[in-house]
Amino acid sequence: MAHHEDRREELLDKIADHLLREGIAGSNLRPLAKAIGLSDRMLLYYFKDKEDILEAGLGRVADRLTEILNHAASEQQLPSDKLRAKLAPLLLDDAIWPYMQLWLEIASLSARNQAPFSEVGASLGRHFLAWAAAQLDVAEEQARRTEAVRLFASLEGLVLLKSLGLGEEAKAAY
Repeated sequence: MAHHEDRREELLDKIADHLLREGIAGSNLRPLAKAIGLSDRMLLYYFKDKEDILEAGLGRVADRLTEILNHAASEQQLPSDKLRAKLAPLLLDDAIWPYMQLWLEIASLSARNQAPFSEVGASLGRHFLAWAAAQLDVAEEQARRTEAVRLFASLEGLVLLKSLGLGEEAKAAY
């Protein structure tokens, strides 16, 4: 059983790479399996169905992005404006852009109530809101959560601007 779990973990890295490269639209079962070097039947040996593959793969992508954000974050909590100034250029950077493109794709599918993206999107959103709240130098818990939502919305707005071809305008805003 340990080998099965080790192999599944290895496959998750390849699935995450594929999702970042091709997006959700490019992740039908057969092309995905082929891209990671398996048959679709063998891929389903390690995952119960396509939904399981996508959820686990997107979870791995979120873990990677969290690691990147943790590395970029200060060791101390920051006021919202300073954290925003630190995160905005990172999120708009071309190296991180595949993560943001995938996030926008998830948000779009979630807005259309397409399973599993409504649940996955909400889960990832809550995860990053909690992460942001933990980084903020705000004493009162409710105020910290509110400020995390404002920060998240502000950063997402910049990401949306870049996705619409308004990257220079987004850069001017931070």
